[in-house]
Amino acid sequence: MILSHKYKFIFIKTAKTAGTSIEVFLSKYCGPADVLTPVTPPIEGHQPRNYEGFINPIPEILERPGKFLSAMRHSIISREKFYRHMPASEVQKRIPAEVWNSYFKFCAERNPWDKVLSHYHMHAAREGGSLSLDEYLARGRFPINYFRYTDRGGTKIIVDRVLRYEDLMAELGEVFSQLNVPFDGTLGVAAKSEYRTDRRPYRQVFNDEQRRIVEKAFAKEIELHGYQF
Repeated sequence: MILSHKYKFIFIKTAKTAGTSIEVFLSKYCGPADVLTPVTPPIEGHQPRNYEGFINPIPEILERPGKFLSAMRHSIISREKFYRHMPASEVQKRIPAEVWNSYFKFCAERNPWDKVLSHYHMHAAREGGSLSLDEYLARGRFPINYFRYTDRGGTKIIVDRVLRYEDLMAELGEVFSQLNVPFDGTLGVAAKSEYRTDRRPYRQVFNDEQRRIVEKAFAKEIELHGYQF
């Protein structure tokens, strides 16, 4: 997640959409007062800064009345005012209204079947290559993103633009041109791309049952963006 006062934008980091690569690229241009959350694992050239700070516990406690103690404990002991996959709705609560209303807010989204395949390869690589696609799907832990750029009810998109991963460089070019961020058409880094060695298109990988599992899990994102298999 990045909050840039220098360029007046807020970048909401979603899962498996080149978010880390975008953060590393923007780190080169952001100013010393901008907020950049850490990336995991750390990458040379990315400099996290200004993400720690006091959190007002009242809004969090009011939103979670049934979990008063846990909400209070988290609000008091957490030193991260901003964190890497922070939803836009939380960012909105933790910054001044004039900043939220005047800064350009954007993120990226990806075809869910392609996103799931990328996520699967990452987990399979981290587990030594023994994880099958069916085993991964059975876990049900998917890179669902819609709650990161919608309101608390998950019905309304609250960022100014959701970039399409499928045309990411062109759309980033439009946004960076609008924000006056230097950009030559490439990010210069492909973070976490080493996990995927099988580059077959997702349509050649998923069978009908696997396709339906993804379709059900990502029904909200499919509805919001009109994705098709």
